[in-house]
Amino acid sequence: MIETIHQANPKAAYLAQKHEIDVAFHDVLDSGWYVLGKQVEAFEKEFASYIGVDFCVGVASGTDALEIALRAAHIGPGDLVFSVSHTAVATIAAIERTGAIPVLVDINEATFTMDPDHLEQVLNSVFSGQSIIRGRPKAVIPVHLYGHPADMAPIMAIARNHDLIVIEDCAQANGAMIGTKKVGSFGDIATFSFYPTKNLGAFGDGGAVVTDDEGLQEKLVALRQYGWVDRYVSSMSGINSRLDELQAAILRVKLKNLDSDNEGRREIAEAYAHDEGQTKIVHPKTVGHITHVYHQYVVRTKQRDLLIEHLKRNAIGSAIHYPLPVHLQPAYKNRFNGADDGLPVTERICGEILSLPMYPQLSDDQVQRVVNALSTYQG
Repeated sequence: MIETIHQANPKAAYLAQKHEIDVAFHDVLDSGWYVLGKQVEAFEKEFASYIGVDFCVGVASGTDALEIALRAAHIGPGDLVFSVSHTAVATIAAIERTGAIPVLVDINEATFTMDPDHLEQVLNSVFSGQSIIRGRPKAVIPVHLYGHPADMAPIMAIARNHDLIVIEDCAQANGAMIGTKKVGSFGDIATFSFYPTKNLGAFGDGGAVVTDDEGLQEKLVALRQYGWVDRYVSSMSGINSRLDELQAAILRVKLKNLDSDNEGRREIAEAYAHDEGQTKIVHPKTVGHITHVYHQYVVRTKQRDLLIEHLKRNAIGSAIHYPLPVHLQPAYKNRFNGADDGLPVTERICGEILSLPMYPQLSDDQVQRVVNALSTYQG
């Protein structure tokens, strides 16, 4: 029986660096210090340097990273935060956890990321009072989705024109670049997730917030641990969201190989795209002077169920990221401020997208099996 190719495989990432990870793991166990110690401090310095910013604060998850970033920027009840609906629900959940109000913007059809033109249209409508949306515009959260950066130059210009804070959601784009700068170095603050399937994945949940602003960094450090500036004395209302030593040690090992792993993802993407134009599958595009890191390789087809079944018959896994945009999910439907003219691109693509197997440990034979399956698809 032919072995199934998984759509994601975090165990393969462990096995690829097993010895070094095991050594780091046991070093932490032997140290007797397991929360916010030397490993976290070292990782924060190394990761900040990698991104090209001054400060990094490790936290317990990517969702917490977004919430803490928003709170550090004094965003809360009655404030409007502009983001996208085609994203992991964590982006919107974090906004709501602060009491702020999500306002949803449509996406670019080629990149699946925030459409700057639509952002400006929505903002102009809100600021002019012509929109049904009510509240204080405070921040924009562009999401670098699937490993493709959002179009940061116009987004930053629009945000600055309206005096809005920019918080980059980099959960799916660790190592991606626009020109010579890594995502996470464009906005006022940026957040990352280290969930096991991410390009830089821990062995559990983990996250980080990065910034060049020392004042924000001090707030972030306090907010992640009960608002403490002095231990056991809360100077502000904070939460418990600490990156632990084990995860930090593992991340330090993996960070050394992140660029080479991302290059492996790009090589796989290049192989998958070989059949472009030969079938009824639309392959992902790169738009602008960017370095895509292919957290997911997302294709589009109007006959998605047929493609899923075709891949299954060839023992190839796939996944849908995401079957419903957030504003159409049961917990959120009819509850959001959205653009007055709707989100037509977001709603159209959700029925067509499919994620193919993507992780750098895929063998040449496995990649070729996927390529062969794509080339024989008749949908």
